[in-house]
Amino acid sequence: MRTFVAVEISNGDIINSIKKFQTEVNINAKPVEPKNFHFTLQFLGEISEEVSQKIIQALRKIEFSSFNVNLKGVGTFPKPKFPRVVWVGTDNDGGNMLIQLSKKVEKALEPLGFFSDKPFKPHITIFRIKKKIGDITNELDSQKTIDFGIQKVTNLKLKKSELTSDGPIYFDLEEINAVK
Repeated sequence: MRTFVAVEISNGDIINSIKKFQTEVNINAKPVEPKNFHFTLQFLGEISEEVSQKIIQALRKIEFSSFNVNLKGVGTFPKPKFPRVVWVGTDNDGGNMLIQLSKKVEKALEPLGFFSDKPFKPHITIFRIKKKIGDITNELDSQKTIDFGIQKVTNLKLKKSELTSDGPIYFDLEEINAVK
């Protein structure tokens, strides 16, 4: 099964703000379903049921306190002239807290042979771009400071992803709650 560790976006106001942005911005791309908005703390790839149980045991040892993340600004990977992904970013404090949480996840999973292939950059993917659409700098420039709201992070989840022709379907395998 294809898996990853994530923090989901559950604040309805944020979800509605992002949905509104997705409909108003003029980008020829596939919007991510609102129920799929999340921060990927670590992508794990294909694993067996047996390995998933070991991952769950390792994740249960992680301790963290709840914290707030202000979702603000938009950007692209790799760059606005050749976008593959459009994302929503975070404030510095919340982003740093997510980075610390991703490091705890990575440290917990390293003994099982899981390593991040690149440094964690806090973002929520809101558009996926399959075909070349050209430079979208102008469409995004005016949105660099847009504020989508504050998400309280109270848990992380081990999630399974099933890829379908209509897009991915995510399933929760385990939820790890903040200690306070």
